[in-house]
Amino acid sequence: MTNILIVGHGAREHVITETLSSSGANIYAFMKSKNPGIAKLSKEILLSNLNNFDKLKTFIKGLNLDFAFIGPEDPLANGIVNFLSKEDIPSIGPFKAPAMLESSKIFTRNLLEKYKIEGNPKFKIFDSLKGLSSFLDELNDSVAIKPDGLTGGKGVKVFGDHLRSRQEIIDYCKELFSKGSKLIIEEKLIGEEFTLQSFVDGTHLVGMPLVQDHKRAFNDDTGPNTGGMGSYSFNDHLLPFISENDYKKAILIMEKSINAVKKETGYEFKGILYGQFMLTKDGPKLVEYNVRFGDPEAMNVLPLLKSDLIEICEKIISGSLNKIKIKFENKSTVCKYLAPTGYPINAKPTEVVVDIEKIKDIGGYLYFASVDLRGNKIKTTKSRSIAVLGIDKDISKAEQIAEQSISYIKGDLFHRTDIGTQKLINKRIEHMNSILN
Repeated sequence: MTNILIVGHGAREHVITETLSSSGANIYAFMKSKNPGIAKLSKEILLSNLNNFDKLKTFIKGLNLDFAFIGPEDPLANGIVNFLSKEDIPSIGPFKAPAMLESSKIFTRNLLEKYKIEGNPKFKIFDSLKGLSSFLDELNDSVAIKPDGLTGGKGVKVFGDHLRSRQEIIDYCKELFSKGSKLIIEEKLIGEEFTLQSFVDGTHLVGMPLVQDHKRAFNDDTGPNTGGMGSYSFNDHLLPFISENDYKKAILIMEKSINAVKKETGYEFKGILYGQFMLTKDGPKLVEYNVRFGDPEAMNVLPLLKSDLIEICEKIISGSLNKIKIKFENKSTVCKYLAPTGYPINAKPTEVVVDIEKIKDIGGYLYFASVDLRGNKIKTTKSRSIAVLGIDKDISKAEQIAEQSISYIKGDLFHRTDIGTQKLINKRIEHMNSILN
């Protein structure tokens, strides 16, 4: 049996744990809160702040671990892979230096510029208001403002979506500067976003099915940004507005980035690289990189994986991904998140009751996210609580399964009913057609 350490406690880590467990792994989980799904599949768990490496060191002593799989970005940015390496435990996840692809947007933009990698928008870095107005003039205020560090998917503000005037742009920049943050101002990319996740072994990169995430809290893409309210994928592993050629261009950008990171930092990138792209009239442009699976996007791809995830992980560690063929089922998926009422501004924790067997009976999947198992009761935190997934050859059927699954979950929760519906997908297709034509 393979002994694997899982770091993290969300729905992403739940689906990773489920996939590895189904391949026969013994799971040891290092979590901040007690995720019922992960706990049920684990031989041992430790509840702790994920950046407390001293507690982690005590936990792993004597476990004879084969490798670790790091779920969230924060411990990666804080060097958990460096720590585990000193304990002779390889990881699915990058060392601290290459993890800057996510933890520093400035690092990533400069890297793409230095190595002349396609997909970079026009951008400028600021640590004060000096020169800001002239750059805004150059871009006609059509900009995206991004703090340099990790923001949990909620720090980026875009003109026209979150900021309505030049003054609001300047006020947000002042707010970020007051926190000691450098920022990037980029040209606003016009098009449709898509997520391309990949397995990376330092040299070779293998792409997964494309996914589209939905950041806005409420139906029709309204409300504040969130960590992601749901996502969908299609049975051909593309999206209706993405061509095979667009997919290949995005892969090439990621491959060049991996090579550049090795040259720049001296470290190979091993683990999962997530590219958030915008398909524009000029082709795919990079919005940002994440150095781990997406949440919710992990739920769209891992349940479709036909290959053995343990073997894939072993090939990542040994640098030999090119020695295996990685296959995914040709099915569509729809993932929907339930969150406590008031999320993401003023969420109210609630108790939830879940009929998992009924969800399984209709072909649905359930992944616990920010919840805590206390005794036999499941309590939410103030973040996204539970993800449900529908899978079918036909995306409409997958959406129906996801929606029906939600009826078996009780609590003061809400979700977006429009994710994965033909109406919303058609809106995306029409939007892209209007840009390309």
